[in-house]
Amino acid sequence: MARIHARRKGKSGSTKPIDRKKHPDWSSLNTREVESNVIDLAKQGKSTSEIGMILRDQFAVPDVKIATGKNISKILNANNLKPEIPEDLRNLISTTLSLRKHISEHKKDLHNKRNLQLTESKIRRLSKYYISNGILPEDWKYSPEQAKLLFE
Repeated sequence: MARIHARRKGKSGSTKPIDRKKHPDWSSLNTREVESNVIDLAKQGKSTSEIGMILRDQFAVPDVKIATGKNISKILNANNLKPEIPEDLRNLISTTLSLRKHISEHKKDLHNKRNLQLTESKIRRLSKYYISNGILPEDWKYSPEQAKLLFE
């Protein structure tokens, strides 16, 4: 598969080994404990990737999906703790805000102007996907002014 905005091939995704389809014996947490830890960390305001790293590093859970049978986001959806904007879209929006701030100070930086255009097109494509799957409301639309208000 090729990259979207570059003329080169992308790296293929790695696959997990076959023997990792079951929860390892050295991890002492069971399914209910892992889910309760996910819920507690979400209530503290952690994102899904932060929750995964904390569970890996502090609670010795190598993979939440193998331990519980569900992704972190599905656990949060089941307990009505899902964020209003998905994490990947939120990260792209914060990137555009920092790029806009940089471009306002450095008006002749053409590389970052192009990077801003590419990032905003990624936001539009991703938001179109989330709207069609019902994750975002139908009337949701990206605008830099609303994004600035959202992150302040």
